[in-house]
Amino acid sequence: MTPETRPPAPRAALFGVSAGVAVALATALVLTACSAPPSSTSSSPSSTSAGLSGDVTTPVDTSTVLAQLTWGAAQTVNGVTFDGTEASATIADGTITITSNGIPNHERDDYYAAGTAGVNLPNESNSQLVTDPTAEQNDSFSMPTLPVYSETTTAAPLGSIGIMISGSVIFNPYEADNKTVAMSSNFTISDGDKTGSFIDHCSGHPGPNGEYHYHGNSECVTRQVDTTGEGSHIIGLALDGFPIYGAYDIDGIEVKAAQLDECNGIFSATPEFPSGIYHYVLPLTTDATSSIRCFHGVVDATQIQRMPPMQGQNGNPGQGPGQGPGQGQAPGQPPGQGPGMQPAPKPGG
Repeated sequence: MTPETRPPAPRAALFGVSAGVAVALATALVLTACSAPPSSTSSSPSSTSAGLSGDVTTPVDTSTVLAQLTWGAAQTVNGVTFDGTEASATIADGTITITSNGIPNHERDDYYAAGTAGVNLPNESNSQLVTDPTAEQNDSFSMPTLPVYSETTTAAPLGSIGIMISGSVIFNPYEADNKTVAMSSNFTISDGDKTGSFIDHCSGHPGPNGEYHYHGNSECVTRQVDTTGEGSHIIGLALDGFPIYGAYDIDGIEVKAAQLDECNGIFSATPEFPSGIYHYVLPLTTDATSSIRCFHGVVDATQIQRMPPMQGQNGNPGQGPGQGPGQGQAPGQPPGQGPGMQPAPKPGG
């Protein structure tokens, strides 16, 4: 994949976050997801790493660390600057509110493989090539800076599971049937001299209303904060407020999916939290462990945004926004509501 060749958007000033002060950028993101896996209510305490000063049930205040993050900072890749992201963050009263226009601060494909009208699960035979339909979004999302671990899990919703530092959102691993894993179902189609994939090399693609989102670990995001051979840094926040990390522990050793709980979570030390914190990990996998499938933190269900209705892509390559790859309402599922989406009980509840 080569960086997009469209002219870069006007650059906007990007600043770090300070408590109670909004970063000077605005607009927001639509928080939706392809689908959700079946509801999960199993109890799964995370193991405590030896030598750490806390445990998984002890709340950790993340506000100081989050105040040092930037969101959507411009990147220059192969000589092309991607600075079309407009993002802001405000920390106040135990909450971080992040807004973005949803445009990722990295390269995208010029073309994507998208299902034709009425297709829930795109493949080589029922899809066509469309010009990158990524479009600006307009929404915002608030998460606690003192996330609360719950022994009871909440299934990842039919809506976004969090936001990444690139300014785009991350979805669960699945497509519209709650079974098909996006990352392992990737394919490429061509039309003349034009070629496009279902999932690009950044582990993402545009969805309903042109919303770009990820289904797994993205090198286009991790490279913004990580150094080869060292521990992963925060690359996003989940809806419950727990941080999302790349695939390496504090010593730079790859974290395997088998080391994580059913939600892709683990309690361990990280560069930002050397005393330990529960956090989500995006391992280097393309199966159902590629993204977060449930939350082990208390989730505010009011933050789940309605998912756009299924639309079709019609016409030839080069047409504008429409239905993005593999997106649609799961059969029989109320719009914007995923299986099991209610606030998770607090520990002991």
